[in-house]
Amino acid sequence: MTTFDKVYAAVRLIPRGSVATYGQIAAAIGNKRLARVVGYALHVNPEPGVIPCHRVVKRDGEVSSAFAFGGANRQAELLKAEGVGFLDDSHVDMKHYCVRALPLILEE
Repeated sequence: MTTFDKVYAAVRLIPRGSVATYGQIAAAIGNKRLARVVGYALHVNPEPGVIPCHRVVKRDGEVSSAFAFGGANRQAELLKAEGVGFLDDSHVDMKHYCVRALPLILEE
């Protein structure tokens, strides 16, 4: 299983109506220092309708200005459609909508 495969597996575990941070995904794949790699993997998401990359936000809850599938506004629209609450136009209410933990994705 490649690092990108692990990223996609972890992102698939984020429940509808919730978000996780790039750092949480990095920790779930076994290296909390790979947050930027998580971003790279999501930018080339091979299955945008299947792998819910829109559920990954910055640690402060900000949506990505470089969201690969329509920009920050589109990411916010997708999250709001799932019931995710926002503090302002670009920041998710992390206290209520961020997952607390993701399982570790091990080699298959």
